[in-house]
Amino acid sequence: MPTFRFSDGLQKTLPAGSRISVAVDGLVARGLVPIGATVDGKTLGLDSILPDIDGAIVEPLYKGDAAALGLMRHSAAHVMARAVMRLFEGVELAFGPTVASGFYYDMRASRPITEEDLPAIEAEMKRIIQKDEPFERIELSRDSAIKLVGDLNQPLKVEHIQTGLADHETLSFYRQGEFVDLCRGPHLPSPGAIGAVKLTSIAGAYWKGDASREQLQRLYGTAWFSQEELDQHMAALEEAKKRDHRVLGKQLDLFTTNPLVGAGLVLWLPKGATVRGVLESFVRDELAARGYEPVYTPHIGRVELYKISGHYPYYADSQFKPIVMGDDEQYLLKPMNCPHHTMIYKSRPRSYRELPVRLSEFGTVYRYEQSGELGGMTRVRGFTQDDAHIFCTPEQVEQEVEGCIDFTLKVLESLAFDNFRVRLGFRDPKSDKYVGLPERWNEAERAIEAVARRMNLPGCEPELGEAAFYGPKIDFVVNDSLGREWQLGTVQLDYNLPSVERFDLEYIGADNLKHCPVMIHRAPLGSMERFVGVLIEHFAGAFPLWLAPEQARILPVSEKSEVYARQIEQHFKSAGLRVSVDLAAEKLGAKIRNAQLALVPYMIVCGPRDEAAGTVSLRDRIDGDLGAMSLEAAVERLRTESTTRVVRHKPKPLGLASEPTALAEY
Repeated sequence: MPTFRFSDGLQKTLPAGSRISVAVDGLVARGLVPIGATVDGKTLGLDSILPDIDGAIVEPLYKGDAAALGLMRHSAAHVMARAVMRLFEGVELAFGPTVASGFYYDMRASRPITEEDLPAIEAEMKRIIQKDEPFERIELSRDSAIKLVGDLNQPLKVEHIQTGLADHETLSFYRQGEFVDLCRGPHLPSPGAIGAVKLTSIAGAYWKGDASREQLQRLYGTAWFSQEELDQHMAALEEAKKRDHRVLGKQLDLFTTNPLVGAGLVLWLPKGATVRGVLESFVRDELAARGYEPVYTPHIGRVELYKISGHYPYYADSQFKPIVMGDDEQYLLKPMNCPHHTMIYKSRPRSYRELPVRLSEFGTVYRYEQSGELGGMTRVRGFTQDDAHIFCTPEQVEQEVEGCIDFTLKVLESLAFDNFRVRLGFRDPKSDKYVGLPERWNEAERAIEAVARRMNLPGCEPELGEAAFYGPKIDFVVNDSLGREWQLGTVQLDYNLPSVERFDLEYIGADNLKHCPVMIHRAPLGSMERFVGVLIEHFAGAFPLWLAPEQARILPVSEKSEVYARQIEQHFKSAGLRVSVDLAAEKLGAKIRNAQLALVPYMIVCGPRDEAAGTVSLRDRIDGDLGAMSLEAAVERLRTESTTRVVRHKPKPLGLASEPTALAEY
């Protein structure tokens, strides 16, 4: 019989096939009420059977535990579906998984569900929760399962069992009162642990995401263990709407898109281009200081290049169709920069004495994202990466990976991304999508994990299946001021693309023999479009001085001071600062308000007294009036703050939490 260990140090030996409810029954006797458990980190319901593994660690979950949110929200999705079926005729259910901070259920009814229907659905959900009927798991043979969903008039479920679940001999359902639904679980013992629910929106969806199939409706909701948590979440959502980079991008003249240009193709306006240019200059200066050499590569390449790299067969669905030339030769819009950089490395013989070779490029690449997945700057079809590739000896790998990590940490620190974790993306040995020999993968995974742990990076837990097809990687997953997670910087270790099976790269070693270099892919920012989109929302458009497209606005109090205002402008511009002059025929109060709305960091007020004294009155966007000072002192204050990349007013976390554990239907 397997022995299970509990997080409090207790051990319990149970017969094989025991359910978690049996393992935690002693807690119930002591007045504790578990609503689920994690077993070796996997979230399970109390009705789940314990794995037949000796020494598995069982961690009971209670109402209010963050790790139990996914379990609770999955149950809330079923409660919502049950409520809809009570209120509407002919409801056909599809799938109801959890997503970040909530859940949804795809369905269709005899008439379309509207926003006006949501309060009635919420009220019915609350009645179901209050009655607190248990969730009961039922397991049936596939023939019995098909008959059951057929009798329930659920044709989508019938099809899914017959096709999507064709390899399942038995299937599980969950029953709650009159409601029965095909589901693999897990669920709460009963819905009483759901503290507060809110239905948030309705969207269109297609059956199994196929635009040629049935049109469905997707009802979104969120659920929390307390009303207070729900209220905080809804307030954060409202703040997120205000910070939406698509809204702020238009208000602040940062970027635009146009259907005539094409979906997912960003047009950078002058102010947005300035922000991007400042970021690029920052990165270029760092690259030069760290021994990188700049290169440029074309926007297209022959299909054969990407077949050798593996990008074409592995990512064919997300690439634009090949361009067929008159001689039938095929070219591809560049989906990655790395194959081009390998050809630059291979352009001449290399010696171990010149390694590492570090090549950098702000390279634009193209991916054919589905139209439904596009969104402003964060999901696009054409984007520029702050890309670089390092070619080094095996002995240099750990030092070079450490340098890439240090580079990324400096970028995050300069932009007040203080809350982040590191994700180690490893190969899933069960998957066939990875290229190369297992021993190469083992060596690469060992190297990046050793460096990450030596540098005490937060997180560092390997996640199987998150590697690139050619090698393991270190991803920097950043929490913005709204508490949302974004994967930004990345460092990837690659023993496969340089290999003889791929690009056959080589260098002459100290032994005068040919050796294969190791390749490191790294991008501290990732996509410039995505990074700037995240930055807009992180700072709510109020960039720190060093990054702001307009660092200061000069406000003459009247026409009499316009000449002096122009002189001030030249002083600031000569110091390398980005300033403008407001010559509008408005009162000073209106000019200050306009500058505040434009989120300009500093306002420089000047009048006849300032001109006579050679001073200016400085106003800070946040702190207000800073008083009069000499023109030279004002210039030096802003120049120092800008060149040192200070973030004086760090974004305040607002707590729009991400889903800790996503659970899905069959």
